[in-house]
Parts: sequence; C-alpha cells; structure tokens
Amino acid sequence: MKRMLVLDDGTVFLGEGFGHDGDTVGEVVFTTGMTGYQESITDQSYNGQIITFTYPLIGNTGINRDDYESISPTCKGVIVKEAARVPSNWRSALDLDTFLKRKNIVGLSGIDTRMLTRKLRDKGVIKGCIVNADQPVSSVLTMLHQTILPINNVQQVSTYSAYPNPGTKRRVVVLDFGLKHSILRELSKRECDCIIMPYDTSAQAILDQYPDGVMLTNGPGDPKDVPVAIETIQGLMGKVPVFGICLGHQLLALANKADTYKLKFGHRGFNHPVKEIATGRIDFTSQNHGYAVDPASIDKSILMVTHIEINDNTIEGIRHRQVPAFSVQFHPDATPGPHDGNHLFDEFMDMMDAFKEANHA
Repeated sequence: MKRMLVLDDGTVFLGEGFGHDGDTVGEVVFTTGMTGYQESITDQSYNGQIITFTYPLIGNTGINRDDYESISPTCKGVIVKEAARVPSNWRSALDLDTFLKRKNIVGLSGIDTRMLTRKLRDKGVIKGCIVNADQPVSSVLTMLHQTILPINNVQQVSTYSAYPNPGTKRRVVVLDFGLKHSILRELSKRECDCIIMPYDTSAQAILDQYPDGVMLTNGPGDPKDVPVAIETIQGLMGKVPVFGICLGHQLLALANKADTYKLKFGHRGFNHPVKEIATGRIDFTSQNHGYAVDPASIDKSILMVTHIEINDNTIEGIRHRQVPAFSVQFHPDATPGPHDGNHLFDEFMDMMDAFKEANHA
C-alpha cells in the first residue's frame, strides 16, 4: 500500500505503508539510535510525535516481551528506511509490522530518511501527516494547516490513579508525567517501596504518603504546559529529597525560577556525551527531549549547573544549593543506551538516607 508523508511546508515523501492502516498527524522528529527501537516506540515521551529512525534497518530483532517502556504507546507514527520483514532473535515474539498493527500505530517505509533528517536539522521539527497516497496533496495540506496539535500530552500519558510498586526499603513517590518502566526497574533493583501517583497530585497528597524521596519522571511536551506540577514541586522543596529526569528536570528548573525553551530539533539518541562539571567526567547518555533549560535564566544563588552536553553546551543537570534536590536532562535509566549515568540512582539513595538521618537526629 502506497502512503506518503506530507510536511507542513508542502514537502512530500512517497513510500510504502505498514503497521496500522489509517491516517495520522503529529510532530515529525528523528532519533539517531542504532538499537532500541522497541523501547523508543513505547517511550511515552514520544506522545503525539511521528518518530523517524535514522538507522537504515529497523525491526530486524523483532519485538519481545521484556523491552516495553509502556504497555500502550502513544506515538503517532513510525518512519523507517527499511522495515525488516522477518525478525531474527531468540527473544522475538512478533514482527514490527504486527506490533504496530496491534498498537494502532501507522508506519511508513521506503522513503529517504537521510533527506528527511537533514531537513529537520536545517528547518527544525515540523508538523506532518502520513496518509494514503491516493489523497490529493492540496487537500491534505489544507487539513494539516488547520490541525492544532494538542498540548495536554502529560495528561494523556500519566496514570489516572495512584498504585503501588512494593519494596522493602526506602519509600519513593514517583510522580508520573509519562513514566518509563526502566525508571521503576532501577528503583526496584534498590528495593524501593514505590507509589506511582498522577501528574496533578498535590504536594500535600504526596507528603501524606510519608515518602523518603520523590522521583519526577520523564514525559512528553512543553514543561510550561504542566503548571500544576510546578506548583507541586515548589511545595515539596526542602520537605523531601527530589530527583528529576528529563521532563522532571525541566519542571524542577521552572519551579526554582529558571526558564525553558524549545530546541530546534531536540536531542534524541543513545550516545550523547555529557560532562559532569565538578569532575570533568564524560558520560555517554540516552536522551529524548525537545526542550532545555535556559542557562541565562539560572539564579546561581538557588541552582548550580552540574552537567552540560558536549555537542551544544545545553544544560544537562542541575542541583539545588539549599535543599536536597537535583535533576538531569538525560536518562540515567538508559533503556536503551549506555549505563554511564546509572550511579545517579545511588546518589538519590544516599541523599534520602542523609536527609532522613539529619531530620531524625
């Protein structure tokens, strides 16, 4: 079945359809990861987006039961140069085409993904749609121009009600903005007693759980579209240790008088070099974000920058100077990707222990 990608500027890419049979509209982005397509597609940070994979062959190891980052992915589409027809891996349970059909995700293959990626790098991410090729481009463009992309991304992917992920040690409230399962896996490895709560939970409702710490998770969209979370984080400062990842990092910054801005084409991939300023250590990191913290907006009496991205010097980590709170823009849970930043979960454990000891001395 012939399908085409139509971009908001009128550019058209003609290819072959696979996956779900339907039309879709979203923000077209690209990821440079050479592996981990299952984790990427099921990452809720891609909510409302059409994912372009720059690696030329996607689907060759199939889909397995273990590498889901969410059960019901909400990305709007998948674009590949070539989709593997027959997967080959001992863990494979089904092929990519069948998986996309089951999850109602539209796929497009056979287009020049290098040309598309260069366009996104030059012009920035852009609104686009995948439709059947027999539709008039003019009418598709009219529809596309009139379509307003939703901004309630976090509301779409957050849990509706609190639920436990039991453990026997430190109690951690996980504020769900689009939680990746890998974050829960890392907390579970450390035997944390987790309570996952909706994005709009109040600070008092969180404190009523008597947590040892609060995790601010990753998630999709513009952090400024979640003002209720900013208010919640402000209510937690100094009362409980806080660790933010990705969107959680941006929200922690906004809650402490900093500002954020939209990147031209974002950071999406698994080998982004990040420098820890205090030690000079270079970590290779997994990243998936379209916004960043504005360095000019940092109040240095409140926040200190702890990490920077080597490629473009964007802020990759901050720490509060007065209270136990820190965050990173990259994914230390790293699924997929290198595990260089995994030690940050241990730092969070140490921070919770130190805070508890100081307040019960």
